[in-house]
Amino acid sequence: MSDIGVERYVRLTTFTRDGRPKHAPVWIAPLGDGSYGFTTGLSSWKVKRIRNSPSVEVTPSDARGAVADDATTISAIAELCTGDALGPIERAIKMKYGWQYTAISALGRLRGLRGNGDENCGVRLTLAH
Repeated sequence: MSDIGVERYVRLTTFTRDGRPKHAPVWIAPLGDGSYGFTTGLSSWKVKRIRNSPSVEVTPSDARGAVADDATTISAIAELCTGDALGPIERAIKMKYGWQYTAISALGRLRGLRGNGDENCGVRLTLAH
């Protein structure tokens, strides 16, 4: 199994209530304890589906979520993190993606000023072995 944390993007697959897979590309960073994390909006569909079923899959991908034919899919359990638990995930993403994360965060705050302020949420992934 490759180290998913070195990938620039991964395709996160969550599942609807009736079991249909839904894919979305996300940034991912290792959290130092064997788990990995990414951030998203608390009201996103990813979060809604994770609340329904924490079983997810991650696959190395490009920025659009397209995966190579030989890419390995890894099963994981997702845990939603807010409050103090969000901090380590945000720091890991910022460390890995640097100015890009800072720019995306600034745009998110500006959007919040316009009335579309979706609170941030972290997602901690524990990979199946």
